[in-house]
Amino acid sequence: MTTAPPTRDKTMTLEEVVDRLSSGMTIGIGGWGSRRKPMALVRALLRSSVTDLTVISYGGPDVGLLAAAGRIRRLVTAFVTLDSIPLEPHYRAARQRGAFALTEIDEAMFMWGLHAAANRLPFLPVRAGLGSDVMRVNPELRTVTSPYEDGEEFVAAPALRMDAALVHLNRADRLGNGQYLGPDPYFDDLFCEAADTAYVSCERLVDTRELTGNTGALPTLLVQRHCVTGVVETPGGAHFTSCVPDHPRDEPFQKAYAAAAADPVAWADFAARFLPPDGDEKSYREAVRIWHEEQK
Repeated sequence: MTTAPPTRDKTMTLEEVVDRLSSGMTIGIGGWGSRRKPMALVRALLRSSVTDLTVISYGGPDVGLLAAAGRIRRLVTAFVTLDSIPLEPHYRAARQRGAFALTEIDEAMFMWGLHAAANRLPFLPVRAGLGSDVMRVNPELRTVTSPYEDGEEFVAAPALRMDAALVHLNRADRLGNGQYLGPDPYFDDLFCEAADTAYVSCERLVDTRELTGNTGALPTLLVQRHCVTGVVETPGGAHFTSCVPDHPRDEPFQKAYAAAAADPVAWADFAARFLPPDGDEKSYREAVRIWHEEQK
């Protein structure tokens, strides 16, 4: 006699996820630049009192918003960009005033740090970084020598372990399985595997059978339930970043965000309108809708 594997409904609200986070944590944020960022979760985090964070991210407006709010103690990243706007303006301003500590490493070192953490290893050897200023600006980095005949020297990319990871995907089921439908996984699976807890927001909750159906040649079932703590259905939850094919980046809104970030008075007005501490995701979406109507 066989029995079905145990299942558990992991659906949560944005607020329930944030209630599980606390000040001083190390939090990983998935996505890449201004692409498929878990912005609804970031906005919920901004409405909380959680602060003094170590943030690990291929950075975009997630880092910018947390930096603007003074929530970051240390940032570990390979870059912070809005893609169509090369340098995230809040990040640049925060770094210029020395608002937080920075560990800036090569993209490949970052990736292997995620792999090391996902596999519960202290580090993994990587060639990236050798002969570059990465080693100079990060004097805590170490090298290792191959124990084999080649005797090659490598950078020991340290594991990027996290207390919690936040990612956004196109589809997910209530058990925690997650699917991307766009062109790139952006290492979201590694973020989830490298963290003690992981929270997935998604454009739409679906039945598990829909996730495992015929989706073409790409292995789109990216995140597996065993490494996911909670799932939140948040249509438009990546806004203003892209989440193709569900929606592109909201370029007009991103330009308005960047323009407001350049001026403290303009940013105060922007934040009061779109990011009030007593708001929620529904009011955010409505404020954005009205703003677009005004631009016509």
